[in-house]
Amino acid sequence: MSDAAAPTTADLDQRGPRELLACAVRIAEGAAALVARGQAHARDHVSTKSSPTDVVTEIDKASETYVIQELRAVRPYDGVLGEEGGERAGSSGVRWILDPVDGTVNLLYGIPAYAVSLAAEVDGVVVAAVVHNVPTGEVWTATLGGGAFLDGEPIHGSGATELGQALVGTGFGYTAERRRWQAEILLRILPAVRDIRRIGSAAIDLCYCADGRLDGHYEIGLNPWDFAAAALIAAEAGLLVTGLDGAPASPDLVIAAPPLVHRDLHDRLAALLR
Repeated sequence: MSDAAAPTTADLDQRGPRELLACAVRIAEGAAALVARGQAHARDHVSTKSSPTDVVTEIDKASETYVIQELRAVRPYDGVLGEEGGERAGSSGVRWILDPVDGTVNLLYGIPAYAVSLAAEVDGVVVAAVVHNVPTGEVWTATLGGGAFLDGEPIHGSGATELGQALVGTGFGYTAERRRWQAEILLRILPAVRDIRRIGSAAIDLCYCADGRLDGHYEIGLNPWDFAAAALIAAEAGLLVTGLDGAPASPDLVIAAPPLVHRDLHDRLAALLR
C-alpha cells in the first residue's frame, strides 16, 4: 500500500460518520479482545516512556499494531495517529486517533477501568468515536450530530447545575513536578465541589460524564489520543466540552460538564492557570 496513491471517488464516499463508526466499533472490539487475553501477563514486558511511572506494555503495542493493520486493510488511504508511535499520513481526508490502552496502569494492577479508544476525524473534525472498556465490556459510541450511546442505548450527561454538588473527575501527569503542580490546583478545586474521583483513564472519565456517572471532568496535559473519542461522546451526550476561554479541548485543558457547572469550574481553573 502506497500512502501517495490517490483515493477513488468510492473511497471518499465512505467518509460518512455512520460508515466510520461501524468500522471503529468492529476494530475496537477486536483490539479489546486482544488486550483482555494479554492482561494476565501484562507485567511480564513493561517499559517506560516520559518518566519511570509512564509505562507501556507489550499489550499496548500489540493493540496499536492490530488496529493499524486492520485500518490499513479496509481503509488504505486514511491517516493514523496512535499513542505508541503509529503515525502515518493519509490522502482521504480521514485520520484515525487511537489510544490502544487508555489506563495502562489500571491494566497492570487489574483495576477494571482501561479502554481502547478510537476516533475518526474528517478534515480535522472528529465525526465518529468509540471507547471500549475492556474488562467490563461497556461500549460508548457517538457520531457528530447523531447523539451518544452506551451499549446501543442513548445516554445523556448529568443535569447538575451547581458546582458545589458536582462529582468531578480528574487525572494527573507522569512527572513528579507536573503532579505536584496539578495537586496544588486540585487543592483549590476540591473545596468547591461535592468530591473528586481519579479513575485512571481520561477516556472512561469522559464517558462516565456522558452517561451521568460523573457530573464533570477536567484535566491538564492530556494528549489528543486520550480525549479525541471520549470528548465527542461527552459532547453528543449534551455536555459542554472545551478548553480554556472557549477554545477547543486541547492538551492545555479539557473540561466537560453541564453548562452551569462548566462555567463555574472553568472560571476557577482559568483564574488558577492564568
